[in-house]
Amino acid sequence: MSTPVRESLPPLSLYIHIPWCVRKCPYCDFNSHRADEELPEQAYCDSLIEDLQQSRELSQGRALQSIFIGGGTPSLFSPHAFERILTACKEIVGFEQDIEITMEANPGTAEQQRFSGYRQAGINRLSIGVQSFGDEQLKALGRIHSAEQASKAMEMARKAGFDNVNLDLMHGLPQQSVESAKQDLLKAIALEPEHLSWYQLTIEPNTEYYKRPPLLPIDDELAEIQIQGQELLAQHGYQQYEISAYSRGQQSRHNLNYWTFGDYLGIGAGAHAKISRQQTVNRHWKTRLPAHYLDSHRSYTAGEELVQGEQLILEFMMNALRLSDGFELDLFEQRTFLPLSVIEPQLAKLESEGFINIACGVLSPTDLGQRFLNDVIARFLPAD
Repeated sequence: MSTPVRESLPPLSLYIHIPWCVRKCPYCDFNSHRADEELPEQAYCDSLIEDLQQSRELSQGRALQSIFIGGGTPSLFSPHAFERILTACKEIVGFEQDIEITMEANPGTAEQQRFSGYRQAGINRLSIGVQSFGDEQLKALGRIHSAEQASKAMEMARKAGFDNVNLDLMHGLPQQSVESAKQDLLKAIALEPEHLSWYQLTIEPNTEYYKRPPLLPIDDELAEIQIQGQELLAQHGYQQYEISAYSRGQQSRHNLNYWTFGDYLGIGAGAHAKISRQQTVNRHWKTRLPAHYLDSHRSYTAGEELVQGEQLILEFMMNALRLSDGFELDLFEQRTFLPLSVIEPQLAKLESEGFINIACGVLSPTDLGQRFLNDVIARFLPAD
């Protein structure tokens, strides 16, 4: 008897993009736009639902195991908007029984009534964009909230009934010392989130910081921040399971699906999707500008492509090598539809150089491999 298609395919997630912010941060390269006084909430929800309806066949019979609502600043939208969107998602695609539904929230837009409304709408995980607990750093980052508001947002989340909360925290900030980075992390730990995303600020093209670079800590200071921070997190029971992700048992199912090269639908302005079907991997992306996305005369889909060969190998390794415990080698063949033999020469060399370990069918990065992850990934770059 042949295996049903949905059982031979990866798990399926959904990303929903809300593209508006109160103010564009100088380090942000995401598809975000400054919000007008009145957001087109209802019209945008209409477009999201129609977009998902048109993407329905890409699910291939699979229910959603996770949803991530990102931005922009999703918490600018009302609880009613998300109740409507999530109801449509369940009707159009379907939910796994234990679905994880995460929403990003900005402390500067946090209100107790809204947080309670989001929980009642079906959102069961919050990711609060704290970034720093230092008012000086927050000002340099262009954030609209204060350190006090960041702490209060966590308090509101608990009162609203959220028992699965991630705090987003950056280090290597403008004029940040090793000690101030450590104090930042201690303040986050004191709030006892179930999950911490703790990562270094990077300067990306097409940002204000790229045009006018701030004064950042030197490499030796950055390395010391990383070492001391990881030790501190381990001491307080946070297990590192990915390059920048730490948890006390509640790992992010949505992000794990990305890192294990699972499938995901994407709806909203500029959203991307990755879909496996009949031994191929395809990418789809939506039109970026909110005004175009809201135009009923335009297609939501801006383009699609087949991902194959060396590019497919690179994309798999860029994700899977981020996992601290690594991945089963069989996963490479299951997700890429390629034989393991196509990467065996690179793996043998990386193992001989001490960057990875391969044992009992599992490939995992060593401490050296995690430290120089970009160099490891570069071994899989397509030939010129």
